[in-house]
Amino acid sequence: TRSFHVTGVQTCALPILYMEKPTIKSNKLFVSLKKRPKTKYLVVHCSATVNSPDFDWKTIDRMHRQKGWICIGYHFVIRTDGTIEEGRPLDTIGAHVKGHNEESVGICLIGGTNLKGVPMDNFTKAQKDSLLKLLVWLQKDVYAAEEPTVLGHRDFGVNKACPCFDVIPWYAQNTH
Repeated sequence: TRSFHVTGVQTCALPILYMEKPTIKSNKLFVSLKKRPKTKYLVVHCSATVNSPDFDWKTIDRMHRQKGWICIGYHFVIRTDGTIEEGRPLDTIGAHVKGHNEESVGICLIGGTNLKGVPMDNFTKAQKDSLLKLLVWLQKDVYAAEEPTVLGHRDFGVNKACPCFDVIPWYAQNTH
C-alpha cells in the first residue's frame, strides 16, 4: 500500500492495485493544442444529459464544436458502462473550467440530468468505479509530484450543479 493525503482528511493507505493505469480507449483528434504547464486540479464534470449508453466522447465533441470550440474540452469521458474514453490529449490545456483550464484535467461522466433536464446523480456503479480508478491513477501516479486536488466543477464557484454529486466527500470516502 501507499499512503497519501486527501484535502481535509487524514492520511490513509490505498492498495497499489488502484494506482494501476485503467484501460483507456484512445481517440484521434486532428487539431493542435497547447501543452498544459501544470496540473493543480483534477475536475469531475457531467455531460448534463440523460445517462444514455449511446453517448460517448464523440457526442461531447460534437456538442463542444457546436459551441464554436476547436474540439472536446475534456480530457476523459466515462460512458455508462464504465468505459473510459480519451478526449483531449492528457498533456494539453482543456476547456472545461473557466480560469483554471491551464492547471487542470477535465473528466466528464455521461449523465447528470433526468429527461426534464433536472440535475441528478444518475451515474452507474460502473461509471463511479472507473472514475475512482482514473482519479487515483492520475493523482497518485501520473501527477504524484504535483499532488493535484480532486474537485467537482461546482466547487469552483460556478452557478451549476455539475457534476450533480459532491465529489470531495465521495472521493475521500472511497479512498479509505
